[in-house]
Amino acid sequence: MAEDYREFTRQLRNRLDPENQILEKSIREELSSINYSDVLEYVRYAMNGVEAAYTQRSKEAGEKVKTHLYNGGITSATFRYQGSVMTDTHIRGYSDIDLLVISDLFYSFDSVGVTQALNESYYYQASALQKLRTEKEISNYVGNSLDDLYHLRLTSEEILQRKYLVCDTSKPKSIKIENKDLKREVDVVISNWYDDVTSIINNKGNNRGIQVYNKELDQKGKVDFPFVSIDRINERSALTSGRLKKMIRFLKNLKAKSSLEIDLSSFDFNAICYNIDVSIYRQSIFYELVPILYLQLMRLVNDASLADNLMSVDGREYIFRGKPEKMQSLHNLILEINKVLSDLKNSRLLL
Repeated sequence: MAEDYREFTRQLRNRLDPENQILEKSIREELSSINYSDVLEYVRYAMNGVEAAYTQRSKEAGEKVKTHLYNGGITSATFRYQGSVMTDTHIRGYSDIDLLVISDLFYSFDSVGVTQALNESYYYQASALQKLRTEKEISNYVGNSLDDLYHLRLTSEEILQRKYLVCDTSKPKSIKIENKDLKREVDVVISNWYDDVTSIINNKGNNRGIQVYNKELDQKGKVDFPFVSIDRINERSALTSGRLKKMIRFLKNLKAKSSLEIDLSSFDFNAICYNIDVSIYRQSIFYELVPILYLQLMRLVNDASLADNLMSVDGREYIFRGKPEKMQSLHNLILEINKVLSDLKNSRLLL
């Protein structure tokens, strides 16, 4: 059955621009200079970013929550954002935003990894070893970190319940509020800092990780490193005039329109696209990115070693190793992109 790209584009635009704010002149001019087709228009919109005004409102909603929490007495915490809004790879105009509330009362670090690094000192420069020694010598926190996180969670709930009519505290890892004026939801996530060897020897900063607090289990979650990932995606996309982000958005939109099971996250799409050699696509026209993505996906499904060694953007996690269900999702994603690729070729845009 032929793909109904006009309908796909209509759905995509409604999701991307629910209030019809996008200034389409530049897109129309770009399309008019090429052999126009419905599939080409779909590809262009599927790669397009959310209008800045929508993104700004998401950030404003986060800032209002942050102000309420700080004025309500949460002063021993750092407030940071994570997620696709911070890389402009979100695909919904009404995107929510994740506000991290990171306790400043304590932090965790990889003591086992630091000890191992010191025992294998020949791998590191003297300056790095000194940073690791200093970290290990710092006195341990004498408080109770879980009590601190629990208190931070409850205090945040109490403050936000006073400020918002819609405040869902039932989720173990986040508090969800709705800002009705801005038409945005904010997920407030209680967490703590975490430093591994890489973070320590690189002077922490955006190399630091976080652990999300689970209220139901009363425990810290697995370590994530969102800030270095945000920096790397933004930097590489700037080097490629936004092409990296176009590819990430395109894959996310393919998943959104698909009826197949594609159990791949933004985290996975980021890694898949980030690991494409920049020289391959630095000068590519937008529709030429489709076969580049197709070849990347085909390499991953046909080369087990390549797939097993594909790393996350932060360089700390394997994307496909030991996860066969993700490989099936990758096969389904290939079916989706192959349809678009075939139709682009039929439109005589690609050889």
